[in-house]
Order: sequence, then structure tokens, then C-alpha cells
Amino acid sequence: MIRRHTRTPIMHRVVEHGGVLYFGGIVADDRSKDMAGQTQDILEKVGQLLQENGSDRTRLLAATIYVTDMSQKDAMNAAWTAWFGADDLPTRATVGVNELGPGALLEIVVTAAAGRS
Repeated sequence: MIRRHTRTPIMHRVVEHGGVLYFGGIVADDRSKDMAGQTQDILEKVGQLLQENGSDRTRLLAATIYVTDMSQKDAMNAAWTAWFGADDLPTRATVGVNELGPGALLEIVVTAAAGRS
């Protein structure tokens, strides 16, 4: 069964199928923040969405991160690793992109196992 959660005008924020949660791209609410700040903002949103859908950060499986300025990747990595426990890091790819919308420095897409560990 496919279950869709948190409808937006253009998509569902989360789609669940076969015990896996698929999240649409998430950007920071406060786009005036620097790379580390936007990363923290997004990860807080991810944490909230995971909780709302019966999961948590220890169950993240994979992430794709789209970044507009790869020279700021170290700041993003610092915020990323601070949010996770060392044993809970998911697989990850970071992709440089030209544009994500006004003020957006990065967008994160994640996949997680449903349920709590």
C-alpha cells in the first residue's frame, strides 16, 4: 500500500511504501542564514517530519544534497555530522547545482525506514 503524507500544492512531502519513507526536497525556512545555518534548519525539519511519520534520524537510509556553492561544503558537513550520531550517518551524495531559488543554498532529499528503532 502507498500512503501519502503532508500534501503541498505541488507534491506530498512524504510518500510511504514497503516500510520506506521517501521525502521530497527540503529547503531552509530562513534563507538569510549561512550554509551551516540552513543545513541545521533543514535537518530540524527532517527530524520533525520523521517524528510525524513514526521514524527518527537513526533510521535514515540515504540522502542527496544539492548545493549551490561547493566551496561552502565544509560548513554543511560540520552541521550535518553534528546532527547525527557517528554510527547513524546515512549514505549520501552531494551534487553541485546552479540555482535552487532565492536565497536557498542547499536542498536535501532523504529516504528513511519507517518505524522507530
